[in-house]
Amino acid sequence: MAMAGGMSQTLKAILGLREMISRGDVQPGERMSELVLVERLGLSRTPIRAALARLAQEGLLEEIPTGGYAARAFSDEDVADAIELRGTIEGLAARLAAERGLSEAALEAVRAILAGIDALMARPAERFRFADYVELNGQFHDALAELPGSDLIRRELARVKSLPFASPVAFLEVQAQLPSFREVLVVAHSQHHALVEAIAAREGARAEAIAREHARQARRNYLKVKGDWALKARVPGLSLVTG
Repeated sequence: MAMAGGMSQTLKAILGLREMISRGDVQPGERMSELVLVERLGLSRTPIRAALARLAQEGLLEEIPTGGYAARAFSDEDVADAIELRGTIEGLAARLAAERGLSEAALEAVRAILAGIDALMARPAERFRFADYVELNGQFHDALAELPGSDLIRRELARVKSLPFASPVAFLEVQAQLPSFREVLVVAHSQHHALVEAIAAREGARAEAIAREHARQARRNYLKVKGDWALKARVPGLSLVTG
């Protein structure tokens, strides 16, 4: 029981720290004071230290030569590389799922998510709930990570998606501010369908190509917002990008 409690406190610390960084509460290069974090998060130093080490492994923090951790600064190239890496791993997941084959139950589960998005997209604009799309889109990408049945791929995708600007949902709020919002979502969702059908047809190369192209939409969105501070502030983690 003590171990479970300790794990729970560490998870709280990880989530709390990640949220602080994503919100922009911490500036690039700023030292992460354990005492300040203990007070802000209401946790002891042990889970705070474990969380700092974990976020350093994920790439959000970097070790300071004199000891401790600081928020990492990212470049435009880092953002592009992180998004491309997610697309590469999701492409691999899609290809392996197609080559290995899926059970009918697995296909039905992911198609049920697509049906939920279909129903949402069919609503008139005034009844479209953006939060519902974000939730369902996240479910779809989580399901994609599970399809090949590979713990390694699941872990690596979780790791790259832990960088807030590399998440599949990172730029969705920005998309909602653009005049072409619905058109972009229609294209993205058509890619969801094409990806699942390629996997079902066991067309590995096609599934991989669709998944990689799908991820590149996030990079195009980043290029649209990186010079617009009002939009940039809406994307989790972009406060860490210094150019």
